[in-house]
Amino acid sequence: MSVPTPPAAPSSQPMPPSMPPADAPATTPKKTNVLALIALITAAVGFVFACVPGALIIGWILLPIAFVISIVSLFLKGDRKWMGVVGLVLSVIGTIVGFVVFFAVVANAASEAFDEEFGSGDTVVSQPADEDAEAAAEEEPADAAAEGTRENPYPLGSQISSSDWTVVVNSHTVDGAAAVAANGFNDPAPAGSHYEVVNYTVTYTGDESGLAAEASVAFVTSAGNVVNSYDNIVILEDGFGMDELYNGASATGSEAFLVPDGETALIRVSPGMFADEVFVQP
Repeated sequence: MSVPTPPAAPSSQPMPPSMPPADAPATTPKKTNVLALIALITAAVGFVFACVPGALIIGWILLPIAFVISIVSLFLKGDRKWMGVVGLVLSVIGTIVGFVVFFAVVANAASEAFDEEFGSGDTVVSQPADEDAEAAAEEEPADAAAEGTRENPYPLGSQISSSDWTVVVNSHTVDGAAAVAANGFNDPAPAGSHYEVVNYTVTYTGDESGLAAEASVAFVTSAGNVVNSYDNIVILEDGFGMDELYNGASATGSEAFLVPDGETALIRVSPGMFADEVFVQP
């Protein structure tokens, strides 16, 4: 007779933990590229300061630092290298923007310095009293050309002023051959052209002193060509010299201009080296 086998007693030892399959990939947490994050923040702050004229120097300090850190971060292990790339791009663009802002500030400062030294360039014109001209001006259409342009020049005798000079065109002589021939050293006008003479007065109104040549007169022909008196040097008996004038002093003289036959000309007046130019009808 067979005796039944008693059941095995349960083991008191704990079961070993289940092991992952041998082919399962090992997962490791990704490290954040801290240096790339620092480069991105530094570049962003430097870019902002580079756009502010009063804080340019801070931007110029931060942007090179961000540039170097960005390059180093790209060679380090870690996630989010894109922040290093963005920081690198921002540092380059910020540097360019900084230079643009810097040159804009310098140009503006230079312009203000020139305005203080030589005048703002604003030209003011006072026309001679003429009731007929005033009535005609009142009847001008709204779309009429601005006064002082080639299309609507000022009349002779107008006072054309800047902050330093006042110029008045006194007279215009269409046939200036006699005035030119008065000096035997002058050559007559070449064939196909003739001399026209303009007499004008310049008055210095600045703070220190200036040369009369700073205020100038030129011709603009109907063909659009600019004619200067020094294009064909002519010495007139009442010609302008290198007169130095103080506040309130004036100089009057004449200049000759060689104009092609068959063309008319307007007088272009510049009351100072940096002043706005206006046109006067001969």
